[in-house]
Amino acid sequence: MTIKLIIGLGNPGAEYAKTRHNVGAWFIDTLAASLHAEFKKEKKFTAEVAKVSIDGHECYLLKPLTFMNDSGHSVQAAAHFYKVAPKEMLIAHDELDFPVGQVKLKVGGGHGGHNGLRDIAEKLASTDFLRLRIGIEHPGHKDRVTAHVLNAPSAHDKKLIDDSIIDALRVLPDVINGKIEKAMRDLH
Repeated sequence: MTIKLIIGLGNPGAEYAKTRHNVGAWFIDTLAASLHAEFKKEKKFTAEVAKVSIDGHECYLLKPLTFMNDSGHSVQAAAHFYKVAPKEMLIAHDELDFPVGQVKLKVGGGHGGHNGLRDIAEKLASTDFLRLRIGIEHPGHKDRVTAHVLNAPSAHDKKLIDDSIIDALRVLPDVINGKIEKAMRDLH
């Protein structure tokens, strides 16, 4: 199965653009820039969309313009319109359970407390999508999580995150072609 829709999760607006919660959006922006693709606002999805070709496969990039907790609306609308099944999606998002800069692929599973994934899973009635989990590290106590994800990383951490995004882009052709096991081996 090939990937037909790549989603980068984040919160909309300049005030959130540089926050850890937006690493999924950083991934999708870096991917779009590498392909010289431009996003266009699509009202029916409440998102920005770009059509690209990756390793010979047509694919859509989606950046929801809803807040993270409401990401499912955009994903569900785009999936319905483009006739994309959950197993044909890759969702890039921040991962508290990984050290800064660690990046891994995961097929299916629970939302792990991530409200964006929770909403997407509810709206799609499925967790069969592929995830690109980009480490931002846990702040150490649950009471500090909100402040942590809604603040910018240090310059050192930002560099580690950017490097992990580049690593993920290197395996993307295999991901697109359905060679998930190979992509996982090469990435992990």
